[in-house]
Amino acid sequence: MKTLKLLSAFMIGSLLLTSCVAEVVIEDAVYVDEPVITLNELLNTYEIWYVDIERTQGNGEIPFLQKAFTVSFKNGVFYANNNLVGIGSNGDGFGLDVGFYDTINMELDISHDINGFYSLAVSQLANNEIRLFDYQTNTSYYLVGYQRDTFDYDKVFYDNIHYFLHEYKTWEKVYTSEFGVINEFDDENYLRFLYNGSGDNFKSSEDINISNINDIYYDYTGYFSVRDIQNNFYRKILTLDYDYLGNEYFELTVINDRKIELLHATSGTVYQFIGRGYVPFKNSGSKEPLQNDKKRIKKADFIRPTL
Repeated sequence: MKTLKLLSAFMIGSLLLTSCVAEVVIEDAVYVDEPVITLNELLNTYEIWYVDIERTQGNGEIPFLQKAFTVSFKNGVFYANNNLVGIGSNGDGFGLDVGFYDTINMELDISHDINGFYSLAVSQLANNEIRLFDYQTNTSYYLVGYQRDTFDYDKVFYDNIHYFLHEYKTWEKVYTSEFGVINEFDDENYLRFLYNGSGDNFKSSEDINISNINDIYYDYTGYFSVRDIQNNFYRKILTLDYDYLGNEYFELTVINDRKIELLHATSGTVYQFIGRGYVPFKNSGSKEPLQNDKKRIKKADFIRPTL
């Protein structure tokens, strides 16, 4: 009887001990990283997103990003600065209303007024840097965020000044200085700069006082380039490469959004031209949006075509 009691006590103690051990098992805590802010909040953190076209990757393109210098996201409305004329003042710096957008998790859906619907995957690379990836074209665009009051609109303008020359259908000579050596360019009164996709193209005319710019006859054709001047951000070197006639070199200065000044390097003559026939990306005063043929490409791709 005593042996049975001891055995029973031993078995009960073992069960209690096992029960206690089972109750003290500690599981590892699982932590889930929740997004600090939503995609929409991220897009609205910065007023201006600069499209860094030099970093674009892929063989395809998203038309409205390929044309834009900056884009903005405001309360479901998609804005873009597609023209250099008026950049910084158009739409209070945001540019023109060109569509709508929505966000779902890290997906950005944009309905563009001209180019239609695009669904883009968004990756945040830094506090003010995102990548937009288009699965359809396997193309990535990189955007850098700024606030309007600290964004350098002038830098964007002068870094892309070759596009500015495209934004008028023609440039009309309105002034020739009295000083300077007489030269052949004195007779040229209209310059037209065209975008052709693989190098810059220009035309020149000796016509005088043409009221309808569509009636201008262009006597010369060639290719042009714009280069920086070291230690002078606001002046550029404009080269007009005439077919079979050699090159003319000018120091280019922008007076305002419609007037440029050319200092002829050889003769020392100063010319001024005004832009005629402004070509906006989108005509907000018309029911039918107007879109020019301009699109941004990497500076390394501005190669003169073989004639």
